[in-house]
Amino acid sequence: MLNTESLQFLNDLRANNNREWFQDNKKRYEAYKKDYHQLVADFLDAMKPWDSALEMLEIKDCTFRINRDIRFSKDKSPYKTHMGIWISSGSKGLNKAGYYVHIDPNGSFIAGGFYAPEADDLKKIRKEIAFFYEDLEAILAEPNFKKEFGDFCRNEKYLLKNPPRGYEKEHPAIEFLKLKSFETMHKFDISEVTKKDFVSKTTQKLQLLKPLNEFMNRAIETEEF
Repeated sequence: MLNTESLQFLNDLRANNNREWFQDNKKRYEAYKKDYHQLVADFLDAMKPWDSALEMLEIKDCTFRINRDIRFSKDKSPYKTHMGIWISSGSKGLNKAGYYVHIDPNGSFIAGGFYAPEADDLKKIRKEIAFFYEDLEAILAEPNFKKEFGDFCRNEKYLLKNPPRGYEKEHPAIEFLKLKSFETMHKFDISEVTKKDFVSKTTQKLQLLKPLNEFMNRAIETEEF
């Protein structure tokens, strides 16, 4: 769980997203950061027993700096006003499927799968789907998974209108093969994060993503012949 003071810090930062305010509230930020890291530690403690691929992860592998990269952004606000937790055997520097927790007063969610893979990884994932689409269908059709996450997010930005090169439109998994991103998500109310059972309840939902993440990681770890 998070302290209510941490959520208030995010709200106040959103209303005062400038360096001067941030420096004046440095002690509040340090308290927020400590709370953030403790939440990550709680998630790791809860998740490592059922996903051995996460065993070597430390808090620093799962957190993000509060500073925004504004070099190529029209929005020059210097600080992030949400909390992100990325838990993956690939950590933040390697592309692998994983578990994501997004805590934001303007919209919170958990997610899993593989977000916008690079070309080589996308090719591998499509090949895995083409040959083993029944495995993927079974994962997405599992009743609890379907209840909490539904299907892949189908953002038009990451969805081809026509079949990708090398695949026929009659392929039984063509709607999967048209995807350029393979993530799924579940929204939750921000009030949940201050409850004592937040980590345990959220972890139960994240566990449903394990087969999907393993399917994606199996694809990118397979050696090409």
